[in-house]
Amino acid sequence: MFVIKYDLEINTVNKLAVVITTPPYSNLSVTALDYIETALKAGVELVGVFFYQDGVMHANASIQIASDEFQAISHWQRLHQAYKLPLHLCITAAEKRGISDENPLNIHSIFTISGLGELVELSSVADRMVQF
Repeated sequence: MFVIKYDLEINTVNKLAVVITTPPYSNLSVTALDYIETALKAGVELVGVFFYQDGVMHANASIQIASDEFQAISHWQRLHQAYKLPLHLCITAAEKRGISDENPLNIHSIFTISGLGELVELSSVADRMVQF
């Protein structure tokens, strides 16, 4: 259970959805991954992670981040494998950034091609949605 405290009100989050709009080379990606892993370890059900806007760059198999920088994709792969974490990629946002599903080698295999309808579905089943 993940507890969020606001003054005297305590909200329990049982189901969480996360929207990633920040690119993989951003410091917010580290924060998002830490937040997600903390929630999962606390027993929160993560109904899905939706990659939107520049966040779709996380799925780009062609992106090359310097070896001395944070490698977000390895952390997404680990969380996906360990927790069967659903990772949804907005294909419209991806195509605007040159990432196409026409060539399956362009997109890491851990990502599911989705549209904004999936974001609506995630928001309807989650107790809370957080954006990074």
